[in-house]
Amino acid sequence: MKKPFFLFVSLIFSLNLFAQRTTATDGDWSKQFMILKKTAEADLMIRVGDIDNLGFSFPEDYNPFSGRSTYSHSFPWDVNKTDAKGTDKIMVPSSYKNFNAVNQDGYTGSTKRPANNPSAISIPLAEVKAVKIDSAALQFFIDDFQAPSMGSKFQVKINGLRFTEAEKMINRIDQTGPVGKLITIRLTPELLAKLNADSLIITIDDPTSKIGDGFALDFVKLLINPKMIYTGKVQGRIIDATTREPIANATAGIEGYGMATSDAEGNFILENIPAGLNIVKGSAEGYSSDEKQIDVISEETSEPVELELKRSGKVNFNNKTLQEGDNLVMNNIQFEVNSAKLLPAGKTELDKLAALMKDNPGIEILLSGHTSAEGAAALNRELSLKRVRSCKDYLAAKGIDEERITIKGYGPDMPIAPNDTEANRAKNRRVELKVTRL
Repeated sequence: MKKPFFLFVSLIFSLNLFAQRTTATDGDWSKQFMILKKTAEADLMIRVGDIDNLGFSFPEDYNPFSGRSTYSHSFPWDVNKTDAKGTDKIMVPSSYKNFNAVNQDGYTGSTKRPANNPSAISIPLAEVKAVKIDSAALQFFIDDFQAPSMGSKFQVKINGLRFTEAEKMINRIDQTGPVGKLITIRLTPELLAKLNADSLIITIDDPTSKIGDGFALDFVKLLINPKMIYTGKVQGRIIDATTREPIANATAGIEGYGMATSDAEGNFILENIPAGLNIVKGSAEGYSSDEKQIDVISEETSEPVELELKRSGKVNFNNKTLQEGDNLVMNNIQFEVNSAKLLPAGKTELDKLAALMKDNPGIEILLSGHTSAEGAAALNRELSLKRVRSCKDYLAAKGIDEERITIKGYGPDMPIAPNDTEANRAKNRRVELKVTRL
């Protein structure tokens, strides 16, 4: 756990500051708000916050988008009132109440309420309306998140909706120093719909753990149809945690950015991974998955990462034995016609699933929604996503943490029967359960 310090690195910053930078992908770094169109990085870039390492600035030869961490910096610092709301300030989770307790870091101990209350970041979306959106990503330059070592549990919300993919990354990142680092996270289809709003309101907080894990954000960027110009490679090996033998034909992946299959020696390479902090996951049939944090540096290959898989446990659900990676069609989850409203039998089925997840707190699941092929495919994908969102909301209301539930809506894209008879079409209208962690 860090303590306040003022080391010689502060002298490095003061002697080697850049005066001002302007780049084709970010414009004037000193501006608190910037919009650029048709850059090498994206069809549209909207940035909130200046690019200045919380006001400490960067060494002249440092590129914050390269994936390299900053030098350690001193704290606390004087907050500039002209900085964009939610940037360049120390924020302490709202659940933390006792400022004399031991479960706090230096950021928490050196600041006070209300100055260190978490603040939302607002990204105006007027310019997005004119762009055809195929995909989008958020980039955060984050500082001093320490969930694994401190036990904090951050939640990320976009316009009130939990962004569980971002939470999984942030809650597996252990920064210390304190140092800053870039992360890049693709928006899910459900969150892409939020780009129709007037603004994207992003909140990061830990409302439950009561841990004083202070953190900061230098800037946030929204990239519409991103091209990811700063990328590197991730190399690693997947092994059996008990025997230490390599596992061939296992899968290594970084969510949203790539997957690879291990060779006979368990080795894999992931290419075109965005620079910055990433979480790489290894999985294989019959095993529980393993995840490791990895630093990706632009145009470089990472240090080797070893993913150690243990034999998967098993659970019983609906008279079937399931282990990690198994799929199950949940035939009893049905909805009203052309609606996401659950029928009573579906609620009963989800009650059983909630009980399973409470009894096995390590389980994480994927719920995927599927439809038959009648009507427009895009509308069916939207409907299928709304339906599994209803399932997720129901489970959350039963006390299951949303971070344990991933949802995807495939519409008619993954049929299990021909769409030629009503009986077959009924088979295709389904919710599937996959055990993603056990």
